[in-house]
Amino acid sequence: MMIKLENVRKSFRKTKVLKGIDLVVDKGDRIALVGSNGAGKTTMIRCLLGEYTYQGAVLFDGMVPRDNRTEVLKRIGFVPQLSPPLKMTVGRLVSFVSTICECPSEPIIEIIEQLGLEYAEFGKRQFVKLSGGEKQKVLIGLALGRPVDLLVMDEPTANLDPRAIQVF
Repeated sequence: MMIKLENVRKSFRKTKVLKGIDLVVDKGDRIALVGSNGAGKTTMIRCLLGEYTYQGAVLFDGMVPRDNRTEVLKRIGFVPQLSPPLKMTVGRLVSFVSTICECPSEPIIEIIEQLGLEYAEFGKRQFVKLSGGEKQKVLIGLALGRPVDLLVMDEPTANLDPRAIQVF
């Protein structure tokens, strides 16, 4: 099994968001989390990525993500719903991810360009100053342009223009 969640519970202050989630995802499975805003989809993903503390058990390929974040994040491609406020240039971000994940940057750049961003121009721009759609294209390139065991996408087409959605 690739992912296992057992009785995962998560609260923010007095609000219970996850109320005993059990889930097993085997290698090769494709699943979609469907639910209204506030249902806990993003919270569950963030527990899997080791970003949140929680009650219960979360395992990715036998590892606890919170205790093995570097190894787990090397193996998971993640496109978040909301872009992080990264102040580095796009070029530096691509280089950083390539170094951490021990993979070439060229496939990442290729995907970014297929989605409609000219890397020669955007590579010099600060990520935080890009539009929402431009940020999303970079994040998709970072997730899809490197070898991963798991791909997690939280509303990946948010902010994308119709052409980029079609390419995606």
